[in-house]
Amino acid sequence: MGPSKERGAGPQGADLDAIVAIDFHTHVHRSVSGAGSGAEDLAAMASYFKADARAYDVEQLAAYYRERSMMAVVFTVDTYAATGHDPVPSGEEIAEVAARNADVVIPFASVDPARGRAGVHLARRLIEEHGIAGFKFHPSLQGFYPNDRAAYPLYEVLAEHGVPALFHTGQTGVGSGLRGGGGVRLKYSNPMYLDDVAVDFPDMPIVLAHPSFPWQEEALAVALHKPQVYIDLSGWSPKYFPPLLVQYANTLLKDKMLFGTDFPMLTPERWMADLEKTEIRDEVKPGIFKHNAARLLQLG
Repeated sequence: MGPSKERGAGPQGADLDAIVAIDFHTHVHRSVSGAGSGAEDLAAMASYFKADARAYDVEQLAAYYRERSMMAVVFTVDTYAATGHDPVPSGEEIAEVAARNADVVIPFASVDPARGRAGVHLARRLIEEHGIAGFKFHPSLQGFYPNDRAAYPLYEVLAEHGVPALFHTGQTGVGSGLRGGGGVRLKYSNPMYLDDVAVDFPDMPIVLAHPSFPWQEEALAVALHKPQVYIDLSGWSPKYFPPLLVQYANTLLKDKMLFGTDFPMLTPERWMADLEKTEIRDEVKPGIFKHNAARLLQLG
């Protein structure tokens, strides 16, 4: 089925002309009630990124980005199969708080494909009843190959509503330095597995999160070949971008590259300052910072 004209509610109150940038990749690790999750993983990632990161709730993150005249795609990661716990905050909470901050917050949710039929129903409810605008998947944390047919009923819901699926790709800071890498297996996050997904779900926008080390060429190939596949540039300081990524960002994929930080691990200020140290051309920066994401999310 093709994408519906109705999307997740999204930030209908946003003034795009007043927005400097859209950060396509930010994390919340805390509920507005004060409950948090993933403290060990957050600490490991902060060490990996050499960052003074803290857990934000959606209200705090909204205030942070409003001060900077930016919008932010906000999510957590559902690792129910591995942990036995629901994500904190829930997708419902993210949507509820985002609705109060629609000028800056774009609400994404996360559903572990291992939830099966219950997860499919949850995804549909989050879109249709709560206005969730997209979904985050982390194959290495959720322990699945993205082209596993068991995940396809979940993708069918996203494709039906035309909402994006954002997939972690490449190495991850989660579990880095922990014994056995915290049990995280990198193999699941090779972006080439998403080539199958792009073929089988041509109406589902797909975003490959991060420079996909050590599979950068695979990510560029998939994004170049499949019209609905984008790349967000989060999780790395731009000064470490490989030359091939910079080359494609300046040319063939300039309309499919998205600004993203992986906040709170990287701040927008650091990312933008480090971008100035690269060969990314000035004429492609407006697209990377805002216009490509606005088009993908059908904002405005």
